[in-house]
Amino acid sequence: MTRSLLTRRYLLAAGGALAATGASGLLVPAQAKGLAPTPSMRGGANNYLPGAPIVERIGGGGFWMSGTVRRAGDGAPLAGQRIQIWAHTTEGYERDPHSHGATLTDANGVFRLEMPQIVPAFGQPHGHLAYDSGEFETVFLRPVMASSSDTSLEAHFVLKPV
Repeated sequence: MTRSLLTRRYLLAAGGALAATGASGLLVPAQAKGLAPTPSMRGGANNYLPGAPIVERIGGGGFWMSGTVRRAGDGAPLAGQRIQIWAHTTEGYERDPHSHGATLTDANGVFRLEMPQIVPAFGQPHGHLAYDSGEFETVFLRPVMASSSDTSLEAHFVLKPV
């Protein structure tokens, strides 16, 4: 009898918890409604060179720049979007054309490009990224690395249609 009481109590408690969770909306899949666009960062456009070519890799590689591109509002991933990347690296300065390259996002809105190791410029190791294709508003990012020994850096774009 104790066993069925515990089971009944368990079922009542579990059912109540399930009802409360459902009522709170926690069972509904996460939605990105109202996702705000990414603002351009101060200094993000420094040494920008319009029209950098799409490349397999910048220089000798060894460092990975990656991230995602989504549409403002609904958060849908954006495939085929051009992201330009440049930085001060072990192989060149931000202003050098050979330090610039671009890549395209995949079907899930993900991009990834290998480049030389980023080194500090003006005291901070940082990269530069730009969305500049025209279908959405241009956005420049300048993420700073936690340490100059990091071998990767992520940046995420949420783009607003023009």
